[in-house]
Amino acid sequence: MTKKVSTAEARLLLWHPVHFVSLGFGSGLSPWAPGTAGTLVAIPLYAALSLLPLWVYIGVTLMVIVLGIYTCGRTAEALHVHDAGVIVWDEVAGFLVTMTLTPFSWQGVVAGFLLFRLFDIVKPWPIRAIDQRVPGGAGIMLDDVLAGIYSLLVLYVAASFGLF
Repeated sequence: MTKKVSTAEARLLLWHPVHFVSLGFGSGLSPWAPGTAGTLVAIPLYAALSLLPLWVYIGVTLMVIVLGIYTCGRTAEALHVHDAGVIVWDEVAGFLVTMTLTPFSWQGVVAGFLLFRLFDIVKPWPIRAIDQRVPGGAGIMLDDVLAGIYSLLVLYVAASFGLF
């Protein structure tokens, strides 16, 4: 479950590279919808990665996830909160998972963005249970990775029916 932390408190962490990453390069400090802001940060990364072979895309996405387990866990410890709303690197990873099999197009980006945000906010089973029960950086990352997998599956089915 995401907790509120003062932006001023989180802003003090920006100077440190670990926290800079977990705060989505500062996008997590957005006063409105920091998770959405963090997801927007992932779009240029996705655009660049979509030009590469699938195995490279998957490898980088796995590195983003592993990096997030470490950085998000460290930032949560520093803020003394399990999953502060300012921590948004998990949204970056979740969006990359969402877009894994989607060729780059503006329609695909919009569909993936909307689906990922929907699953990340609604947290259908077992996402909500994992969000509440898995501690540390793994817990912060895992619920968004699962939301990304749900979104990936919906995008794949939609694409197989020629919807975009």
